[in-house]
Amino acid sequence: MAAFDHLAVAAASLDDGAAAAEAALGVPLASGGRHPFMATHNRLLGLGPGEYLEVIATDPEAAPPQHPRWFRLDGFSGPARLTNWVMRVEDLDLALAAAPGGAGVAVALSRGDYRWRMGVPADGCLPFDDAFPALIQWQGDLHPAAALPDRGCRLVRLEIAHPEAAVLAATLVLDDPRIVFVPGSKALRATIATPHGMRILE
Repeated sequence: MAAFDHLAVAAASLDDGAAAAEAALGVPLASGGRHPFMATHNRLLGLGPGEYLEVIATDPEAAPPQHPRWFRLDGFSGPARLTNWVMRVEDLDLALAAAPGGAGVAVALSRGDYRWRMGVPADGCLPFDDAFPALIQWQGDLHPAAALPDRGCRLVRLEIAHPEAAVLAATLVLDDPRIVFVPGSKALRATIATPHGMRILE
């Protein structure tokens, strides 16, 4: 069974990305941590049980990795924006075998007490111009969302636009009416309910 796990907002710097997300949603983000394997760091916002938003950027204090960073962060420029989404699966190896080519190979990762396996593309780019989700399998019972303060934010809709939207949708086994695929230039647009009303993140 697959399920929505989290949104990824890429940024040129973590401070800039956090400021942009906080301004867009009207709530503060929580501290996250560092990812030594990718030389990135993040800040987080809970979106309810088992779901969250991640602002992620390259970590200037870490040595650059010997491989491309995830979410195309090596070549990222411009304002912070919603670039990727992550889908949780029960069997990562099976999910990657069924996924389109380029979805990545399973890599064991950790951050603090959290352990997970993730499909990491060799070139840092996911299928369908990054409209295909990164695939993750959490190890054990710990999940970041459970430790985050509830700011009253919930994902209402995730619109994924792509010229081959129907083909993309057919590659996924995901029973979530909030996630919709529409034809058009590649873009991600999240509608999030907040204490200040509906807000759009894109």
